[in-house]
Amino acid sequence: MIPAQRDDLEAVAAAAATGDPIAQGAFVRATQAEVWRLAAALVDRDTADDLTQETFLRALKALPSFEGRAGVRTWLLSIARRTCADHLRATVRRRRLGDRLLSAPADPGPDDTGLVDALDLLHRLDPPRRAAFVLTQVTGLSYAEAAAVEGVPVGTIRSRVARARAELVDALGTSPLEPASRGTVRQPCENTQAGTDHEPAATKLS
Repeated sequence: MIPAQRDDLEAVAAAAATGDPIAQGAFVRATQAEVWRLAAALVDRDTADDLTQETFLRALKALPSFEGRAGVRTWLLSIARRTCADHLRATVRRRRLGDRLLSAPADPGPDDTGLVDALDLLHRLDPPRRAAFVLTQVTGLSYAEAAAVEGVPVGTIRSRVARARAELVDALGTSPLEPASRGTVRQPCENTQAGTDHEPAATKLS
């Protein structure tokens, strides 16, 4: 996100924090695709719409108390990350109660052709590595921003991303994922659904 866009988003968030419904709608539209991509990658595509809506319900309720110590985008993705984690914990609890505990909380099965898509590969990663990879390589956060979302040192994020990339390359049997240049912050591609052709449903705030 370029500085001008970041400043615009901060301004929209400030207006949304006052309860202005127009500003709230603009805030959702500006960030919805990014939140959906994170939810789809961390959980699954079928649940991403519901998790996106829950994320914005939590975020809009919390906006008046947002202190700006991190950028609003990092703050929002932190809420999305916690929303996904809450969902996965609840899913595991339900499976335990039903004596159907699975080792991976979200593991889509292979399709009829036997091909494994990008999201399936991501879900095979260890959850912390998957989160670090998605935050930096899919949503485009810097390593520092991803570290703020995860609450870990920057070095831990770098290590997790490197290991995730190595596992993905090994699974693919090739090397389509080139490491980002050292010291370079990847910028997100606006309005692009990385790793999926599904469009997020419009988030309803009512």
